[in-house]
Amino acid sequence: MQGSRPVVQVLRLGLVSYQEGLRLQQDHVSRHRADEGPAHALLLCEHSPVYTTGIRQKPYPPHLLDGLTLMGAEVHRTNRGGLITFHGPGQLVCYPILHLGSFKKSVRWYVCQLEKTIMSVCSRFGIKAATSPHTGVWVGDNKICAIGIHCGRYVTSHGLALNCNTDLSWFNHIVPCGIEGKGVTSLSAELQRDVSTEETVPHLLEAFRHHFNCELTDPETPGQDRTQLKHQFRE
Repeated sequence: MQGSRPVVQVLRLGLVSYQEGLRLQQDHVSRHRADEGPAHALLLCEHSPVYTTGIRQKPYPPHLLDGLTLMGAEVHRTNRGGLITFHGPGQLVCYPILHLGSFKKSVRWYVCQLEKTIMSVCSRFGIKAATSPHTGVWVGDNKICAIGIHCGRYVTSHGLALNCNTDLSWFNHIVPCGIEGKGVTSLSAELQRDVSTEETVPHLLEAFRHHFNCELTDPETPGQDRTQLKHQFRE
């Protein structure tokens, strides 16, 4: 029954700074902590160019981080999992702010569902994507989607970043996620055509609804398109 499914509010933020994205995430995390009623949210955005580092113990030499800022990108240290990565225009960033008590109290399950969501999106574009011993979602040896989450008292934050038509040259200045000998790719690079975040969003939303068995409240999703996409993801 529809009423038995968690309801998740979709918020389309557009292009925002990484700092603003963090602030909005914390606002929704605080709603969960304050038990202010249903507060599940899915924040969708793109970021201005920024390199972010995670909590894993790996040194980031000051000269490296200083060099990145000289190229016009911000640098932020975060409390998510994982090592260094890049966010920028053309990359669909998705921050699910969920209380796993309404889904399944398992961080491993949660990460697995995020991976399945992105693999489903890639499949709709005719791209065969998979997981690996490394985090994220991959097309061969190239990462198409980075995943780095934080979970405190079963409330999730941070999330995933799917390369749509991202300028991949930004990744040349780092070892993405600290994984040597691997590359990065995007939907556009794989298909050899421009795939925008706008084109990708409807597929991501329906894949998320399917794999998390939830209802989405999103005033910008036309009913006809949603029905068509729902059929595509039906098992």
